[in-house]
Amino acid sequence: MEVVYITIGVSVVVAIFFLIIFIKAIKSGQYEDTYTPSVRMLFDDELVNDKKEEHN
Repeated sequence: MEVVYITIGVSVVVAIFFLIIFIKAIKSGQYEDTYTPSVRMLFDDELVNDKKEEHN
């Protein structure tokens, strides 16, 4: 029965840790750009390929 109490305690600590990390990510602005991910697949990758060819 003691193992259940330890497991619950560890689970709560891990959940609080991930909540703190999530709040820090939101406050740092990581989730502010909601438009670009939806249209990223429409962009051409030619610019990236041209830059790689220039270095060769």
